[in-house]
Amino acid sequence: MITAAQLRAARALLGMDQRQLADMASLSVPTIQRMEASEGVIRGNVDSLMKLISALETAGIVLIGEGAASSEGGRGIRLKK
Repeated sequence: MITAAQLRAARALLGMDQRQLADMASLSVPTIQRMEASEGVIRGNVDSLMKLISALETAGIVLIGEGAASSEGGRGIRLKK
């Protein structure tokens, strides 16, 4: 899963605001705001979380599981080059 801090970081890496991410994920701005205000791991219904993850991946964000390394040696989140 993705944490609120990782979501904010991913959005910052992409240079997009909450409205742009909401549009890209077909979610409302208040939903994105609630997700980003969460403590720790983002909470939400499965459909919303899947839309969010899909939108981030489509935009070039690679989510890497906790404790796992990417094929390029990074951890956490990174922007595809």
